[in-house]
Amino acid sequence: MKLVTKSAMSSNTLSAVIEKLIRSLCLNDFPCGNGTWRNTKGSAERAEMESTDALLDLLSCPRSPWRHDVMWSPQALPLRQLAVLTPERLHAPFIYNYFTSLRIVDRDVTAIDGGLLKFSKLEELVLSANKISEVPTANLPGTLKILELRANRLSSLDSLASGAPPRLQYLGLSSNTLGSQNDVAHLTGRHWPQLVCLDLSDCGFQDQQALLNGLSTLPCLRTLLLEGNPFTLASSYPGLTVDSLPQLSCLDTSWISPEERHRFRGLAKMSDLAVDIASATVSVGRMTGIPDPRMTVDDKAPNFPVVSYRYFITYESLRHQTPAHSKINTETKFDARSVTEGQRSNENCEKQTSKQDSGILNSEKSSCGNTCAVLRHTTSKLSWSESMDFGDTQTHTVSALGDLKKFLNRGLRLSLEEEKSPVKSDFTKSKDKNKKSVPELVQDAPIRRILGSVHIPLQSLVRGGQQVKVLCDFGVLHTDSEVEATQTHQKDLGRKNKEDKKEDKETKGRQHNAASSKDKEKRALEVQDSITSQPVIVELIVELKKWQTASEAHHFLLPQTS
Repeated sequence: MKLVTKSAMSSNTLSAVIEKLIRSLCLNDFPCGNGTWRNTKGSAERAEMESTDALLDLLSCPRSPWRHDVMWSPQALPLRQLAVLTPERLHAPFIYNYFTSLRIVDRDVTAIDGGLLKFSKLEELVLSANKISEVPTANLPGTLKILELRANRLSSLDSLASGAPPRLQYLGLSSNTLGSQNDVAHLTGRHWPQLVCLDLSDCGFQDQQALLNGLSTLPCLRTLLLEGNPFTLASSYPGLTVDSLPQLSCLDTSWISPEERHRFRGLAKMSDLAVDIASATVSVGRMTGIPDPRMTVDDKAPNFPVVSYRYFITYESLRHQTPAHSKINTETKFDARSVTEGQRSNENCEKQTSKQDSGILNSEKSSCGNTCAVLRHTTSKLSWSESMDFGDTQTHTVSALGDLKKFLNRGLRLSLEEEKSPVKSDFTKSKDKNKKSVPELVQDAPIRRILGSVHIPLQSLVRGGQQVKVLCDFGVLHTDSEVEATQTHQKDLGRKNKEDKKEDKETKGRQHNAASSKDKEKRALEVQDSITSQPVIVELIVELKKWQTASEAHHFLLPQTS
């Protein structure tokens, strides 16, 4: 038995890959096929003959060298067993018609060619993680019911939607660069009349309303996967989808309950609803573990200059200008305890200002042509205490959902900064000679430094999560005095070792130096003991706002225009 192959067939076409996999089954070689190893009726018994049961065991025994990879098709192992039991049946047409399911995953397939039509009874075709950019439906068997194309290079549905297999019930398109208006136009009941399950997760769809209008025409649709698309970050998701598709039973691997349908009833009829707006809240809470900067100050030190220390958190945030007619406020909403950076707090107030830096760190062009700016936000500046509560809550509203998805996939980087402000006295001479000079307090320019930074992954928000709540660990920090003391201690130890090596020193001098070194070592160890081993921990919550009921969405209706 030989399979017909074309010498000119490219190795990266689908049919070439399948033919290679079928040949790897070795249907004509031991223990399969007709050979001297077969013990058949009427044949003289020979020493090299094996019983049928023994040959079948060699196909599936874990330690057998004739046990081959058969994960690419449920029919691969039964076909090998047939090659042992009835090898005479295994001619080429029989083999092609025997396969009903093919799972060609991560095989570098680039094209679906006409050779696939030889599999006339094929019902399931899984082509995940390949390099397919077009799906010519003329090369797909009409018997297909399941087609999985996850993680390929599809950028358009034009070729797939024209003449799709009429019996197709499952279509998997996740993790492809789809999402254009043209793609939306191809996802209708006219193209997929029998489709029951559709996977569009991790694509680039942004226009939720247009997509739902098309999906509502699929008469048999019951299961839908949409998570990972930019529009799923909006506050209106999943409520609007649930109410727009009443025939749907499962959304993003979760069953839709009657209570959930009741909560969102009427949402799809709100025609003036701002549906493609996302609202993200970032809350920076309590911080602990900062070492006391006054802990190592020498008691004999002069009163001036006086150094004050303040601590604050900075992070990047995404800001986008929504359309002018929208009721959604695009300005960052600040916590009541925060004010602008230009305003100074009272002398007795420990909290300073909270601001959104005006400098644009990065500017991206969104799909709708608007500029989306990445700005740096600074929390309140707090004087040292064992536990510092920033109480900083910012709500960011974004309409460039594609940019927001990229931002969340990159994650959030928090930086812990210290601001050191020296204050010294300046004696000014008085014009009146009888009056004494009065000291005036002069504050030097503050010195900032970054004490540490952490990266917070936020991909779970893209994958359907609504909240990320973490304790950010910045590690153990040391003050400048502690670092300096440790360095001095190390230098003294090195100097001590050199002095001990000098043999021409008098015993009394060595003892004196040793005693002096021990005193310095003792003082350095006391400083090291005072260094806290507690890491700096900062509370952080990032949450996506989601409408819980249809009545909650009334606040986001657009104004009527005459």
